[in-house]
Amino acid sequence: MEHLFTILGSHYDEMVSIRRFLHENPELSFQEVHTPLYIANYHRKLGLEVREGVGGRGVVATLKGGKPGKTVALRADFDALAIQEQNDIPYKSKVDGVMHACGHDGHTATLLVLAKALVTMKEELQGNIVFIHQFAEELAPGGAKPMIEDGCLDGVDVIFGTHLWAPTPLGDILVRNGAIMAAADRLEITIQGKGGHGAEPHQSVDSILVASQFITQLQTVVSRRIDPLKSAVVSIGHFEAINPFNVIAEKVELKGTVRTFDEEVRTQIEHEIERILKSVCEGFHATYEYAFTRGYPPVVNHKKETQFLADVACQLSEVHNVIECPPLMVGEDFAYYLEKVPGTFFITGAKDPAWKEAYPHHHAQFNFDERAMLIAAKTLGLATLKYLKQSKKI
Repeated sequence: MEHLFTILGSHYDEMVSIRRFLHENPELSFQEVHTPLYIANYHRKLGLEVREGVGGRGVVATLKGGKPGKTVALRADFDALAIQEQNDIPYKSKVDGVMHACGHDGHTATLLVLAKALVTMKEELQGNIVFIHQFAEELAPGGAKPMIEDGCLDGVDVIFGTHLWAPTPLGDILVRNGAIMAAADRLEITIQGKGGHGAEPHQSVDSILVASQFITQLQTVVSRRIDPLKSAVVSIGHFEAINPFNVIAEKVELKGTVRTFDEEVRTQIEHEIERILKSVCEGFHATYEYAFTRGYPPVVNHKKETQFLADVACQLSEVHNVIECPPLMVGEDFAYYLEKVPGTFFITGAKDPAWKEAYPHHHAQFNFDERAMLIAAKTLGLATLKYLKQSKKI
């Protein structure tokens, strides 16, 4: 184990360099071209078996150990977001309107250098390691599902993954058995009224008024229709009526998100939204179109693998605290991997102790303490080696 830590420490500067290169050259979901090529070339130079174009744009590299054993999969995502970066840093994004605002550049750098370290231990490895580099995590339907369909989990016994988390202090590892992240669904609504002169509202059906009443009533779905012991979020993030100031809007477009952990609650909310929408529109003589698109399911960790990971993390000197994570309402398509094989997804704290406050993920000034990458690499690496050394499944 000490050999692994020594190699990782000696290549920390390379890890930072890779992360910053990727940060400067981000690519949007389903538009990744240069990033997967960079990843594939890196693994080939290590002598690994590499598959490109997995599920579309994914990359899978396999390290076969010198001794027979189980197979561990490790996953990192590599897509960016449509955000104009506002950080004043030397490695600021060079692509207008595109930014690594969620840490995927760090995930990729972590896994690449970890692979480099593990290759040096190839002959002693009791089994195999599969490095899954996933495209399009940020945009449903995501890259995990097509990569699984294309065989990235074939022969895999367990999978581990982590997310660098800027709001959580450096040195903290957050774990949770069961659901750690929510299902993430999308709703799109068009409310059709009747346009008219702003001075003659009685001649019109004001779609803005209808939409406003609907949004107000929508808040009762969670507060009055869902069991208070079951978590749910319904948020409208887009409200658009392109119209002159003195004209009553004929049409309004709404878009929003629904987050849940329970499948029954998920279905209930889908129907409750339309029930309210229908009644409000009928009351104002408007019509509507409604689409509820199911996104990623909840990320549900497996009990034994989560406890195993927690025990491993406690053995690292850089890890100050291993904490049970509260359920997070964010979504992640790592959920699909956990539906197929046992494993766990955990949080690696990445807030610089010198920061009073960290900008949240998906913010134009998002950043993280790069030392978290080394902690993530050591945690994943140690978990991998300990798992492979076991004679029985945990």
